[in-house]
Amino acid sequence: MSFSPDGQTLTSASDDKTVKLWRTDGSLITTFIGHESAVWSVTFSPDGQTLASASDDKTVKLWRTDGSLITTFIGHESAVWSVTFSPDGQTLASASYDKTVKLWRTDGSLITTFIGHESAVNGVSFSPDGQTLASASDDKTVKLWRTDGSLITTFIGHESAVWSVTFSPDGQTLASASDDNTVKLWRTDGSLITTFIGHESAVWSVTFSPDGQTLASASYDKTVKLWRTDGSLITTFIGHESAVYSVSFSPDGKTLASASWDNTVKLWNFDLDDLLVRGCSWIRDYLKTNPNVSEEDRRVCDSTF
Repeated sequence: MSFSPDGQTLTSASDDKTVKLWRTDGSLITTFIGHESAVWSVTFSPDGQTLASASDDKTVKLWRTDGSLITTFIGHESAVWSVTFSPDGQTLASASYDKTVKLWRTDGSLITTFIGHESAVNGVSFSPDGQTLASASDDKTVKLWRTDGSLITTFIGHESAVWSVTFSPDGQTLASASDDNTVKLWRTDGSLITTFIGHESAVWSVTFSPDGQTLASASYDKTVKLWRTDGSLITTFIGHESAVYSVSFSPDGKTLASASWDNTVKLWNFDLDDLLVRGCSWIRDYLKTNPNVSEEDRRVCDSTF
């Protein structure tokens, strides 16, 4: 699921073999038909003119926004879980159950294959400068790669499968979502910054806000959570009737979209400044009344708002 660059439309993927393009008022624009099995991931190109989808049928497909097929990317040996465009829109990366990441030209020709994970690769993300990629795997790790397929480093710390990974807008940190019920924030050298604890079940998707100041996570516990980058919780979005498997910010950062196994996509509008003010107010009260908090930590919100 992703918003178009102008924020006027969004896409959703489904196990009914289709991709759908929607207006933000909830009306359907068109349905993309062509995959032979469930579609797990869909994303807009940076210019908003095309979409790429990843499917259980082992392929990636590139589409025009009117629903017509441009080309099919063939090469994976098993289900493709995730696909993403490079920032310049000239290449795509795909992650597969066959334990590999593949880098493609937009004409469908293969550039290189990234080999190194010991189990299925569930997610892939380009750095903002397009020079590196991060991949998330069932082998409990995140790996950072150069675009030539060479491994830079491995992030170790999750206790179960990692479903999603994404770079911050400035490219200095990465966030990963795991079956171990947590989100982790990492430096690009593989060192852990903090762990986000609060979900009651597997976390399947994580994304940064456009300004990089907050993160949103989607979970099997039927909720979406909004976090500060220090790991503190801002708010929880409750409304889905089943697991939430994808979450995405609008380009202006004022709307959050979530997709669920309850067969719905929900749009959440919120005033982030207001949420942050109320959140830090609650934290101040907690820090001032908790006898186990140090004097330094009691002032953690004093410079905020």
